[in-house]
Amino acid sequence: MRIESDLKLGFKDVMIRPKRSTLKSRSEVSLERDFKFLHSTLTWSGIPIIAANMDTVGTFEMANVLSSQKIFTAIHKHYSIEQWTDFLENASEDIYQYIAVSTGTGKKDAVQLNTILEKHPKLQFICIDVANGYSEHFVEFLKQTRKKHPNKVIIAGNVVTGEMVEELLLAGADIIKVGIGPGSVCTTRVKTGVGYPQLSAIIECADAAHGLGGHIISDGGCKIPGDIAKAFGAGADFVMLGGMLAGHTESGGDMTIENGKKYKNFYGMSSSTAMEKHVGGVAEYRASEGKTVTIEYKGNVIHTVLDFLGGLRSACTYVGASKLKELTKRTTFIRVSEQENNVFSK
Repeated sequence: MRIESDLKLGFKDVMIRPKRSTLKSRSEVSLERDFKFLHSTLTWSGIPIIAANMDTVGTFEMANVLSSQKIFTAIHKHYSIEQWTDFLENASEDIYQYIAVSTGTGKKDAVQLNTILEKHPKLQFICIDVANGYSEHFVEFLKQTRKKHPNKVIIAGNVVTGEMVEELLLAGADIIKVGIGPGSVCTTRVKTGVGYPQLSAIIECADAAHGLGGHIISDGGCKIPGDIAKAFGAGADFVMLGGMLAGHTESGGDMTIENGKKYKNFYGMSSSTAMEKHVGGVAEYRASEGKTVTIEYKGNVIHTVLDFLGGLRSACTYVGASKLKELTKRTTFIRVSEQENNVFSK
């Protein structure tokens, strides 16, 4: 046993200090970025925000809307091969630039992933997603996936420490998902006591990834548009959103009506709801590490997207960053007092 006494921070613990700016308007800010990757020779250009690969968020309907804004969607892994075919036959050619095929690490997952990619070779991105990215089995699955698909862009996670980021990059990943427990419907920290404050995880993992030429995704913990700006300011290359994109027309989840108001279900993928839906229930040897909530229906997702993109542009103007890529270089975080923290969190 050992104790690390270094201070670790989450999004609510800091704010971004404004700086002198020569920008006259938010319209002068470009949120698009161009990326090259560590292993794949493919390139990508767009706004580096990603809809999470949850079946209440990472839907085909979501991808159609977000791709029109050059925003990415990690499609959840529970669509059938036939559903993938139907979707791609009716989608625009640009869609391939803005979606990833998600997979777990089981044998059935590998078969489904390989079948989808064989039938649709234009798909460029793979998202290997598990709750715990520290297992040897996960690393071995990543290596085999890289061997099988040498030129695809591979996203892998989740982890929260620099040394594991380095291991996954060296094993074949191009982009690492960073975050254990910060999501609004994730209860890993409650059930296990395991986790890492998200802002500090981003800072430490970005440093490790960038040293090797890799990239990271901040996955989880963004509750408001300002959190997205903080994640980019801390060094994240991409920011993945779950709860902020849930509850819309394009989101998954059942619709209910109570007292004349519409609601949609939103749940973690390790929740009992998700496991009962996809694998027949929670296995005896494990606990549910997610919860199910109802979110008041928000309407079409495009309105939410335009709102948080506007907030992100505004954050860039406050620190004088004309491009999103410059935000981290222009960011100085200030810690907030406990009293200010409580007010800011409400």
